[in-house]
Amino acid sequence: MPRTKFLIGGLLILAAVAYLIASSTVAAAQYFLTVDEVKAKGSEVIGKNLRVSGAVIGDTIQYDPQTLKLTFEVAHVPGDNKEVEAQGGLAAVLHAAVTDPTRSRLKVVYIGPKPDLLKNEAQAIMTGHLGSDGVFYADELLLKCPTRYEEAVPQQAQGN
Repeated sequence: MPRTKFLIGGLLILAAVAYLIASSTVAAAQYFLTVDEVKAKGSEVIGKNLRVSGAVIGDTIQYDPQTLKLTFEVAHVPGDNKEVEAQGGLAAVLHAAVTDPTRSRLKVVYIGPKPDLLKNEAQAIMTGHLGSDGVFYADELLLKCPTRYEEAVPQQAQGN
């Protein structure tokens, strides 16, 4: 009898561990929408929890340190890594997105401390919801600045 209890307990623990691994893998692999996809889906995504990516347009950043209200706009960048590489890499794609006035844009509102990496041409990956006013209300804000991670090319590698 005690052996059966241990066996059942062990199986329950194993099932719980398997469930946690599976659920965290699905959450980590959450796909994000591009600005164009959000605009195309329109009213069908209003109020739904979304993850959106775009290039930060530096001159739209406004921050009120009293209320911690941060607003800015993001421009459309391709969501496909192969397409990003074909266009010259992330830094080139972000620069092109920010400097192209014809790109789709999305206004973002975030309440919280202003992140240090929030600057022109940073990639923003935001989790939140689209309001009926067309504004994206972000609950989480992740920023990637490709220039921060680029290594300087050593002199000898440049063929000098």
